[in-house]
Amino acid sequence: MAKPAAPALEPVTRRWALLAGASCLLPLLLQLPLQIAAVIAAAGVGIGVLSWRRPLPSALRLVLLLALIGTVLIMTGFALGRDTGCALLAAMFALKPSETHTLRDARSLIGFALFGPFATFLLDQGPLSLTLGLAAAMFALSTLQRLAEIESRPDPLRAVEPAQTHWQRLLAIGRLVAIGLPLALAVFWLFPRLSSPLWGVPERALARPGLSDRMSPGEMVDLMNDETVTLRARFRGKAPPTSQMYWRGPVLWNFDGREWTQPRWFQGLPAAPMRAGRTGWDYELEVEPTDTRQFVSLDLPREAPPGTRLSIDHGIYADRALTSLSRWRLQSAPPASYEPQLRETLRRAALSLPSGYNPRTLALAQRWRAEAGDNDAVIVDRALAMIRREFVYTLATPLLGRHSVDEFLFDHKAGFCEHFSSSFVVLMRAAGIPARVVTGYAGGYFNPVGNYWLVRRSDAHAWAEVWLQGRGWVRVDPTAAVAPERIYDTLADRRPGAGGLFGGIAGATPLFNLSDWLRRGWNDFVLGFDASRQQRMLQPFGVDRLDSGKLIALFVLFASLTLLWMVWLSSRGERERDPLLRAWHRLSRRYRRLGLEREAHEPALAWAERVTKARPDLGESLLRLSQHFSDWRYAGGQPGRREARELRNELVRALRAHRPGPTGERR
Repeated sequence: MAKPAAPALEPVTRRWALLAGASCLLPLLLQLPLQIAAVIAAAGVGIGVLSWRRPLPSALRLVLLLALIGTVLIMTGFALGRDTGCALLAAMFALKPSETHTLRDARSLIGFALFGPFATFLLDQGPLSLTLGLAAAMFALSTLQRLAEIESRPDPLRAVEPAQTHWQRLLAIGRLVAIGLPLALAVFWLFPRLSSPLWGVPERALARPGLSDRMSPGEMVDLMNDETVTLRARFRGKAPPTSQMYWRGPVLWNFDGREWTQPRWFQGLPAAPMRAGRTGWDYELEVEPTDTRQFVSLDLPREAPPGTRLSIDHGIYADRALTSLSRWRLQSAPPASYEPQLRETLRRAALSLPSGYNPRTLALAQRWRAEAGDNDAVIVDRALAMIRREFVYTLATPLLGRHSVDEFLFDHKAGFCEHFSSSFVVLMRAAGIPARVVTGYAGGYFNPVGNYWLVRRSDAHAWAEVWLQGRGWVRVDPTAAVAPERIYDTLADRRPGAGGLFGGIAGATPLFNLSDWLRRGWNDFVLGFDASRQQRMLQPFGVDRLDSGKLIALFVLFASLTLLWMVWLSSRGERERDPLLRAWHRLSRRYRRLGLEREAHEPALAWAERVTKARPDLGESLLRLSQHFSDWRYAGGQPGRREARELRNELVRALRAHRPGPTGERR
């Protein structure tokens, strides 16, 4: 016998299924690049409209599948990784509406869509992703419950009013989530955590915006327009003035005439000797994920924190890629002297220039050298005075040609930190002064709500370091030498709260402060809860450290209590959840004082007949109610909400009227 075809979807149910699928896809799309997310969303809507009346032909679906997958791969540069895989998952889901026309199709669509919220957590673990993912999962489960109700009808094709509204189903799913929440919290807080995962998470194919180990013309403009938070710093004691907040990142030595890069072989060398000055700072960094191993520190770090190492130029490299939120305790101090003896290999690297580039800059540097003699500091001061006198700061710069330094120093005389630092280092090297480019961030924003400093990607900066006899490496920021009246592009319009979520809201900075403080709390309370913090979480109660055995014992205790609580709630059964059943059982308990309460095993009609035999004066109305209740509860036809509401009202009226006393009178 041929298997019967799956029932077709009603239009209303199909809309609910598609909306549930879209809600599951939404948090994933928000974590993908805007162009890719827009293409996938447009494809999903278009395919849903085209296939609304009838399924698309199989050949057309195959063509659409190949076209969408090819588009995603082209937009990601055929780079395989977490984000590419998530984008392909979203693209395949965008095709599902084309084959969603039966109950089985709808169930398949929602089951597949539930992968969306889980895939989102591969890209982001923020509170917004969690909230949207949880809401989507509840929406999907309530829709699956609707599908189950339709499929359980004697005739699924017959339009019958559902037994529950969608809001009632959502509330029912919410109750189930609330029942399971204590067990989930017990697992999160008490189940022993590993210091490192058993398996690795694939790298992201599309790099997160951030500092790079290379700098080419115009590259930092995109970074300086990005308001995303890169780190938060809390100082233990006095913080340095904002003008001295230089967050040191990659140090660039090699210059090919256009691009600055970081030499790989330097990273394995031990840190250069540094004698710290009297002033120092003790602080904690909360570093957002970058998918690289290097992060920034206040200039200059005195030593590397555990799990990291210092490179020869005092860059800090973690042992593993920073794919998740991380915290570091550091100490920094301005150097009294920094590598006062420069090795010849490093000197040659710090003086190297490509041949055939920037002849006017070379000529100027040689003339300055002849005039200054052996006094390198005079040349440095002369260059800064020229910048202060003649140059302007602006982000609106033309694209420079082959002799980029010549064009900047002699023609345009306008640019931003990338131009100033690169040209200054080339000029110093041409004059025989070892120099290098340092990239990182400058300054920060103090959040008074949380008492910490916030550094965003828009604070990206590049400066120079020159090597002077007797002092070693000295920081020189040529951008800061520009006279204030010559700064055309300020950061005032990019202050916290000026754009993004709070853009256009008057006085939005307090809202920004509060929202970022809440995000930091989420990072501290959830994302930053690692194995080390788990072992120390009972220190306020006098327990210094919880080893694995103690954690397992606590977990077993709390999990057992939670499971017992869940069993007790579940054992209450449907009678405690359904208001109609609660009214029925309340009515049966009214007869307890007569010794005629309904037994748990006793059917409604049998109980009513027993009461009638014992008390004929009470039996007539109870028999009628019992018959009505039995028809609602056990008859083949599925009553709708109206019948259930009418029966419940009838039971409530009976509760008010049936107050049998010991002699049968009603009170």
